[in-house]
Amino acid sequence: MTPAPHIPVLLDEVLSALQPLGGAVIIDATFGAGGYTRRLLDAGASVHAFDRDPDAIAAGQGWAEAAMDPPRLVLHPRRFSEMVDAMASAGVAQVDGVVMDIGVSSMQLDQAQRGFAFSLEGPLDMRMGQDGTSAADFLNSAAEAEIADVLYTYGEERQSRRVARAIVAARPLETTGQLAGVVRKALGYHPGAPKDPATRSFQAIRIHINAELDELTSGLNAAETMLRPGGNLAVVSFHSLEDRIVKQFLRDASGAVANASRHLPQSAPAFAPTFGQLSKAIRPSDAEMARNPRARSATLRAAARTEASPRHRRAA
Repeated sequence: MTPAPHIPVLLDEVLSALQPLGGAVIIDATFGAGGYTRRLLDAGASVHAFDRDPDAIAAGQGWAEAAMDPPRLVLHPRRFSEMVDAMASAGVAQVDGVVMDIGVSSMQLDQAQRGFAFSLEGPLDMRMGQDGTSAADFLNSAAEAEIADVLYTYGEERQSRRVARAIVAARPLETTGQLAGVVRKALGYHPGAPKDPATRSFQAIRIHINAELDELTSGLNAAETMLRPGGNLAVVSFHSLEDRIVKQFLRDASGAVANASRHLPQSAPAFAPTFGQLSKAIRPSDAEMARNPRARSATLRAAARTEASPRHRRAA
């Protein structure tokens, strides 16, 4: 195996949460550069790795073909929300662990031609799976109000209407540089400012194009179905929208129910709890953030599967 080109975030903490043993079967829902998968294989686990990006799957093909007896890495060129069907096709009913590293990968950010980064001039693309509607397709055809809604909802951009109006006035947009310039001009940009004003808009458009939050919700439900009793879930997220979904999912799955009043009896959960042993939010150490600045916004949440039946059963 060649060295992974990027640094996996919260690696030791993820491995501690998963507790992989020899012979364990783990789903790496976001293979990327294979950082988590490498350590899981080193621990003796078998890994089913998912990635919708064909570049990531192609880069990992040599790993899957490496001389391991028996083979312990299976690559799935699919969305991780499809893990239940994929694992059924592979003849696997339950797994011992699921790890998710949500959002865009370092490999995608660092390749100008993928169009994810406003700091690199490239085509306005942003498609993780390299298919479907691109960022340029969306921005050059959507109504101003729809663009504003996307910027506000997924980027928490308070001046979303101003930015959307500027985008529509500047159409057609074809490159990351053009879009970044429009956003900066609309919001006012001073070189040397601590945060580029284009950050929120690029995040929002990327999340919308790839339906990332819907994918996360579906993936969490799929993980609940796939994990055996006692199996472990570990989810690394990089911004508040993602972390909020993970936190609420685990809160609901653990049976925690918010009461309308503290004077009323505790409400009973609608389902038997499917997860327990919820961790607190785990953040990178100062040393890790110094080694890898991209880790600074990461949050890990982990939990263990109970014996209760999954809450989300699909119709036969």
